Amino acid sequence: MNTEKFIVCLSDEERQELETIVKKLKGTSQKVNRALALLHADANGPDWTNEQITSRTGLTLRAISNIRKQLVTEGFEITLNRKQRRLPPVPQKLDGLQEAQIIATRCGSPPEAPLQKILREVVA
Repeated sequence: MNTEKFIVCLSDEERQELETIVKKLKGTSQKVNRALALLHADANGPDWTNEQITSRTGLTLRAISNIRKQLVTEGFEITLNRKQRRLPPVPQKLDGLQEAQIIATRCGSPPEAPLQKILREVVA
């Protein structure tokens, strides 16, 4: 019997999805490891302890605890696919209009050189 604080109970559909991911190695290595950890932690299945899962998957005890906690508190999809950032790590320096102006300037005809202006004035 497992004495973990967060008990993982998977539905049949969730278990099938995780088994498919593990069998076909579908997704990133992190996703496959998370799927494997959830399958082994399932109370309706093997119900392994964190130490047993660590020896099988190579994940740390803290990672397995976090996976269990995230499944219980945030749900299956977020646990499996990871939460997306609300904001990028580095804010954008230009907005769309500024970027369009730079592109137009760069792709347009080059500006006249100062020497050419002087020669035109002298000749005229």
